[in-house]
Amino acid sequence: MAKRKIKWSHRAEIRLFKMLEFYAERNKSKTYSAKLYQRLNKELQILLKQPDIGLNTEIESVRGLIVEDYVLFYEYDNEKIVIHSIWDCRQNPDDLRIK
Repeated sequence: MAKRKIKWSHRAEIRLFKMLEFYAERNKSKTYSAKLYQRLNKELQILLKQPDIGLNTEIESVRGLIVEDYVLFYEYDNEKIVIHSIWDCRQNPDDLRIK
């Protein structure tokens, strides 16, 4: 069996980079953004080994991995884990779009 890979959807990539950019501008430093990015990658490495650790969501095949104040919404199969969205839990939940 081939090793499972992480694939970010276009929406998830945009949300991630906007989030990291926001903290870099707000803090006038990229330090927090870099640490947050490293933390997310560390959790994704765990997810590669144990893809079913995320919580079930209302969408049957989508799971949510909680990382600090964020939720990574993803689906997986034997070949890949697709990150559909990253969500800051401090935002208005009415604005949440997973897929």
